[in-house]
Amino acid sequence: MKQIIQNLKNGKTELVEVPCPAVKAGHMLIQTSVSLVSAGTERMLVEFGHANLIQKARQQPDKVKMVLDKIRSDGLLPTLEAVFNKLGQPLPLGYCNVGKVTEIGGREKGDGRTEVSGLRIGDRVVSNGPHAEIVCVPKNLCAKIPDGVTDEQATFTVIGAIGLQGVRLLKPAFGETIVVIGLGLIGLIAGQILRANGCRVIGFDYDQVKVDIANKLGIIAVNPAGGTDQVRFVEEQTNGIGADAVLITASAKGNEIISQSARMSRKRGRIVLIGVVGLDISRAEFYEKELSFQVSCSYGPGRYDDDYEQKGQDYPIAFVRWTEKRNFEAILAAIESGQLDVEPLITERVPLAEYNRIYENMSGSSSIASLLVYEDNVDTSSVVTVTERSFSKGKGVIGIIGAGNFTSATLVPAMKPLGAQLKYIVSAGGLSAGTLAKRAGFACAATDYRQVLEDDEVDLIIITTRHNLHASMVIESLKAGKNVFVEKPLCLNEEELKEIILAADGRRLTQIEKEELATDTHRHTQTFPPDDSSGGKMSLLTQRDISTAGVNADSPHSTNSQLNNSKLKTQNSKLPLLMVGFNRRFAPLARKMKSLIGMGAVNIVATINAGEIPANSWVHDLAVGGGRIVGEACHFIDLCTYLTGSRVVAVCMNAMGVSPEENTDNASILLRYENGSNAVINYFANGNKAYSKERVEVHSHGRSLVMDNWRTLRGFGFKGFSRLKKKQDKGHSEQFRLLIDRVKNGGEALIPFGEIVNTTMAGFGAVESLREGRWVEVKG
Repeated sequence: MKQIIQNLKNGKTELVEVPCPAVKAGHMLIQTSVSLVSAGTERMLVEFGHANLIQKARQQPDKVKMVLDKIRSDGLLPTLEAVFNKLGQPLPLGYCNVGKVTEIGGREKGDGRTEVSGLRIGDRVVSNGPHAEIVCVPKNLCAKIPDGVTDEQATFTVIGAIGLQGVRLLKPAFGETIVVIGLGLIGLIAGQILRANGCRVIGFDYDQVKVDIANKLGIIAVNPAGGTDQVRFVEEQTNGIGADAVLITASAKGNEIISQSARMSRKRGRIVLIGVVGLDISRAEFYEKELSFQVSCSYGPGRYDDDYEQKGQDYPIAFVRWTEKRNFEAILAAIESGQLDVEPLITERVPLAEYNRIYENMSGSSSIASLLVYEDNVDTSSVVTVTERSFSKGKGVIGIIGAGNFTSATLVPAMKPLGAQLKYIVSAGGLSAGTLAKRAGFACAATDYRQVLEDDEVDLIIITTRHNLHASMVIESLKAGKNVFVEKPLCLNEEELKEIILAADGRRLTQIEKEELATDTHRHTQTFPPDDSSGGKMSLLTQRDISTAGVNADSPHSTNSQLNNSKLKTQNSKLPLLMVGFNRRFAPLARKMKSLIGMGAVNIVATINAGEIPANSWVHDLAVGGGRIVGEACHFIDLCTYLTGSRVVAVCMNAMGVSPEENTDNASILLRYENGSNAVINYFANGNKAYSKERVEVHSHGRSLVMDNWRTLRGFGFKGFSRLKKKQDKGHSEQFRLLIDRVKNGGEALIPFGEIVNTTMAGFGAVESLREGRWVEVKG
């Protein structure tokens, strides 16, 4: 299918071929018939794309500070690579979409669902989908189109909801005088809504065409270019009282508009901003009149709330009368009743293939509403061939599921110099996969990962999706006979881990056996680190599960010889290889530390200055990301395991705060190892960005090692070693070099499966320790 994107690197607006998006639970696929180009918002994006690097930096000073902080902590080259990778990610354009529902996603893919929230296959709907032939949109961002509204009229719904939300915040009363500054598309719609509320509307704009349309719609519209003093005009129209409220729908860099709005307002007037203007507010202007000022957020309540938009959790109507979806429905009702006339706002209708007629000169265009018209015949393929190439099974042919920032910025750059056979890149939406496929040389871009699993040529599946998808995709890939690399974490809970262990071992249990396993898990509480001689040890998994993982839990010698020699049984039984992306152990400085430490117990202190992630990020959602301890700190549990050459037998975690949550990211994890080693992982999100992100100290036998941010390693008390400095290298390249070699040529597992299981169990144990306030013993 085709989609319009803005390329931030070369500044071009492009119509690209991408695979059809995959439908998700609570979402629907919509085949587009017409979409509206929002001149204001899209013009800003296009102009930003045209800007050079210096101009882009000036427009985003906050991002410049972030770049400078990263240079100080990570170095110049890694920072530049990150910046250019970000610029290489295109922006999808458009958010006013109309079409017909073609597929509805239920709880499970293929469950045959034909209805969600009153919407059925075949219904005409509006949505905030982009300019694309097929869009995937969640149910709360769609609304059914009444029979009395045409597709063209319905394209004004979403942008109309932006104007409506601003009007709702103004709280207009019958008979009031409201000023609308900026008579573009939103301004003209908002003016009509205000008139429908019984208000007298005054409008200002420097475009005479828009002023003329506004006057025909009953708005008292004036072009200030003729010399009209806007403040004095409002005073004259209100007998010196001033406007009851001002709605700003214009875009300007200076502060004149906000100042004018204050000066033309009556005492205790209201000002609401929808557009983008300078906000250097004069205290005197606002203080003397006791003015109120508010910024309107998009379509209304629910916007940018994942629980509402992505998870489909509606707000109760008794408490939130007007959500964004209900605002959509209100605009459609107003169009159907004739209260809102959008026909005069249509400037042009352009076929999708001729999109550049709209975008090539947006800054100089006087268009109000341009409509893109789509053809009925659409290629709905979930796989698009980008480059014609031939592949042979057994040669390390790769399919990557997940085309996010980690894949594009880290994984693919690490793999390309290795000559990796990149056949598939998969993303649910299709655009990121299509873009990365062209940039990195993949043969195909896809949205349905199951088609990749069915391809006999693919030897290795790499999974870099959100964490809640890891376990199911790992299991499906193993059952398909594929070698699997999954970015950390392996899974989010014990039940998932059990299923992975069974799949990795090639076993298939009956339901009775599964129930037996479920009832075999025993736990007990200890208030002090458990003693090796204690009986009835607590286990996160059953003895049966652990032995399946390749470790004899009953053997007193399982620590080094058994654990480190336990291989994935794939090497001998031809079962698929399974590896987790614990790349730090493959870093040159980690290898050097390991060689210097030698045998015996050690003390390790790892300090991770992880940085703050917004509280509403999916990473903190226990059901999706698992929290940063399970999802990210496992990296450093594995690193400590590698350096100690032992396995974790007990874990205790304490977190900052009086009553810390399970998804905390400010915690100290204490690990006790079977060989007597001790490790402390300080995983903090509240540090300064200029400080090193990762610092590891190892102390043993009167010697100390200090590794700083994977750039320097200092030794104290070592003969012949005091300092090593390298380009920052976290081990990704070496990890993938060895992985591809194992897939092609076989050999021992890069990370013994028993260690992977032990690390995963230790992460779960850390969270349990915090929750229950005790040490948790880890078996396996």
